[in-house]
Amino acid sequence: MHRLNDEYEALRASVEKFARDVVAPVIGDYYERCAFPYDIVSQMGKMGLFGLPIPEEYGGMGGDYFALCLALEELARVDSSVAITLEAAVSLGAMPLYRFGTAEQKADWLPRLSSGEMLGAFGLTEPGGGSDVPGGMRTTAALDGGEWVINGSKAFITNSGTDITGFVAVAAITGRRERADGEGRAAPEISTIIVPSGTPGFTVSKKYSKVGWSASDTRELSFTDCRVPAANLLGERGRGYAQFLQTLDEGRVAIAALSVGLAQGCVDECLRYVRERHAFGGPIGRYQAIQFKVADMEVRAHTARLAYYHAAEKMLAGEPFKKEAAIAKLVSSNAAMDNARDATQIFGGYGFMNEYPVGRFYRDAKILEIGEGTSEVQRMLIARELGVGTSS
Repeated sequence: MHRLNDEYEALRASVEKFARDVVAPVIGDYYERCAFPYDIVSQMGKMGLFGLPIPEEYGGMGGDYFALCLALEELARVDSSVAITLEAAVSLGAMPLYRFGTAEQKADWLPRLSSGEMLGAFGLTEPGGGSDVPGGMRTTAALDGGEWVINGSKAFITNSGTDITGFVAVAAITGRRERADGEGRAAPEISTIIVPSGTPGFTVSKKYSKVGWSASDTRELSFTDCRVPAANLLGERGRGYAQFLQTLDEGRVAIAALSVGLAQGCVDECLRYVRERHAFGGPIGRYQAIQFKVADMEVRAHTARLAYYHAAEKMLAGEPFKKEAAIAKLVSSNAAMDNARDATQIFGGYGFMNEYPVGRFYRDAKILEIGEGTSEVQRMLIARELGVGTSS
């Protein structure tokens, strides 16, 4: 997989052209206004990007998850807001429906998700939860007369409040189960429930004022006696957290691809700038200090790309890839942050201006070390997969 076949390369090239010709000229304005780019999203839908890993029977392109990763990398080379909109819509919105949904749920939701006509969101993180998902979860759902009654709140939920958001899949405590050893507090039974937008009792807050990803949609959600049919349960009752862990492993490969795109975008911008910017009688690219910075940036992007390619290769082969996904996410997010810092330094004062892409890249990079599992969590996962710190 380290050498793309013709089909993958054609997809990569088409998304690269779209990002350069359609996204790049206008995304700075959306970013400055903190406005969601509906027109760009619509065009991405017509290209089939939202349905890349979804089978044709549900309106998708019949591709695979690696195809999605290639698209994310090329989009993020220009802008991460657009890339994270696609990543969350597919990885967290459509894929859980495809993996765990009933035949009726798939037929109802997937065609609209695959076309980009509708976005789905996943409500997992809570204001007091963070990385401790089961321990920090307070949202509950109880069956009452054939309906789930949901109460609680969620934080930092991407794509949850756009005009085309169709639903949020909400993780909630639906009961308690005694621990196998009979000791300690009963473990929470976590299930996932589909809550359509506009359901009474489901409130979407105004958009967060964010450091980066300013053209993407991120909100806090609240549920007050919110009722949905019992049939809106996604997957098995009590398997919601396990389902999400599987989804998250795939999502980390996707976020790694997005991070690589940002890291490579920093290289792209610097290569142009060091040829054009003159100081002390010549282009700044002739100075070794600049050359070494750019070389290090390319090394980081290249190494991170190999890491996510390897994780994707194992994933598509049906082999365990949890460790490789964590490695890819850790390495690539570090590369994105380091490259954004160096690119800003190379651009000097202009790197601090939002009109230049590297200014946006710098603002966008930090969240990649936090979202979909912090760097600390990735190290924990890698150590655990190596058998370090586990009980004998």
